Amino acid sequence: MNLQISGHHLEITPAIHEYVTGKLERMARHFDHVIDVSTILSVEKLKQKAEATVRLPGKDIHVEALDENLYTAIDNLADKLDRQVQKHKQKLQEHHRGQKPDHDVEE
Repeated sequence: MNLQISGHHLEITPAIHEYVTGKLERMARHFDHVIDVSTILSVEKLKQKAEATVRLPGKDIHVEALDENLYTAIDNLADKLDRQVQKHKQKLQEHHRGQKPDHDVEE
């Protein structure tokens, strides 16, 4: 998984970089076909914003989270991404399950 973290009006410290990396590894454990993840952390007046775009084979998932605390915004972002990736994985599994031919039915 290729991970890119950038900051908008915010310096990405090693602590923030490590925190984001740790949170996004959880998502990669659920689905190993992640091509890359682009994360942007920004400050907008009193709100901290975390947004991420995850590239998967055949689909891009974009999620954003706002909070007063940057670490809480990152936590919320990781939770949302985790749900979206699991939902995508489940759709793929259901799609492939429906393609099996049924040899037992004859009329």
